[in-house]
Amino acid sequence: MSRGAQFLQSLNDGRTVWLDGKLVPDVTKHPSFSGTLATIARLFDSLDAEDVQAQIGFVSPRTGQYAHNAFLVPKTPEDLIRRRTAFRYWAEQTHGVMSRLSDYARSMVTGWYAVRSAFQLDDSHFADKIARYYEFARDNDRFLTTALLDPQINRAKRLDLQNPDAVLRIISENSEGIVIRGAKMIATAAPYTHDFLVFPFHHVDAEHPEYAHALIVPGNLPGLHIVCRESFATQDDEQHPLSAQYDEMDAVLIFDDVLVPWERVLLKGNPEAVWRLRQHTSANALAFHQTVVRALAKLQFVAGVACAIAESIGVNGFLHVQEKLGELLTQVDALEALVVASEVNGHVDEFGNQIPAIRFLDTARNLNSRYYPRAIEILQQIGAGGFMQVPSGHAPYADAVSHLIDKYFAGANVSADVKIRLFQLGWDLIGSQLGARHQLYERYYAGDPVRMYANQYVQADKKRLTKPVWDIIRRS
Repeated sequence: MSRGAQFLQSLNDGRTVWLDGKLVPDVTKHPSFSGTLATIARLFDSLDAEDVQAQIGFVSPRTGQYAHNAFLVPKTPEDLIRRRTAFRYWAEQTHGVMSRLSDYARSMVTGWYAVRSAFQLDDSHFADKIARYYEFARDNDRFLTTALLDPQINRAKRLDLQNPDAVLRIISENSEGIVIRGAKMIATAAPYTHDFLVFPFHHVDAEHPEYAHALIVPGNLPGLHIVCRESFATQDDEQHPLSAQYDEMDAVLIFDDVLVPWERVLLKGNPEAVWRLRQHTSANALAFHQTVVRALAKLQFVAGVACAIAESIGVNGFLHVQEKLGELLTQVDALEALVVASEVNGHVDEFGNQIPAIRFLDTARNLNSRYYPRAIEILQQIGAGGFMQVPSGHAPYADAVSHLIDKYFAGANVSADVKIRLFQLGWDLIGSQLGARHQLYERYYAGDPVRMYANQYVQADKKRLTKPVWDIIRRS
């Protein structure tokens, strides 16, 4: 059985998934997930393709089979390039539209494993637990995602003034594990995730240790409800080629007194330790490296669609259009340069791991929160009313109108059929439900953009910038 088929089969594990108010008995057979799951299965199969596997994976020392490079602990600059190559391959196969193909959360697990001894004083079992899980996930193609944010119930209230169940907390523990109650959002790819990485996004006060935990939660535990948003998927892969293949479902996870076994409890009741894990530079840098490579692929795709549309309607010679297309190309070059800069300026941490420079990755993530909405705006401006001109349905058209379609829907240098398909693709990016979701996602997936920019200032080494200024002042 192929890896993709094994992945699909593994999802029939008793998980509780809700969509449109109904329980989904088998996510692999539901039309809202079929296109996306077919895409993921195809990517999993690439690890067995002889012409690809060595580019995107490495041989597991335990199984002798290829594992994805997201699980590769980098020890040299070349290892960072190997990781980037794997991220880029999957991202380009999906045009950067699928942001949570598991390689982000897998990279986070790899980062935790790589620095596991840093948390031994906080929990003497941490290193053994994360080592066992890392090997298990690596050798069993576990699909992982994160669930970090608290539900938006009343954001004006402090944690201690909220309903105690508003934020995920530990309510009890026993010989088998801990019992948690509450909710987490937004878990992208939740319905087909094997395991969720669950920990607080913000710092927890010492007065509330029950809210401080770092867990790896299996998606099929009793009491865990995966409540999906409206599906943006379609079965129409001609008129909506992106929506048909790449709708990553988002969901809220509701933990209705869920027992998490001790083996999956990495840290608990220690706000400072959990925050250090959340903030650990080495682990975050490995994960952020993937996000920027994926964002770069997406910007490249949008730029490609914009250039193709401009050429198809003969506006690529206009100065104001060239200026807009040039802006898209500067976005692409800027993110690519930042990825390379993070690798070239990488360092070896105290555990012997080669880590990309996180400040360049932070810069890229912050820029992308503004780049992507601007890229979509430019695409809208270039296609303009042409997006509203696209006829419904598919060619061939009835004989009575086909010659008119060929005449009035043709482009400057392409046939009517090609131009219609091109504008349908563009519409899937700018006007479909999937497209709207992605504009929102790219703005906020890394966190509140205001806070992210502010954090970059707070954490930066400002002295290297201000020292020359003060030197001039003091000499005058």
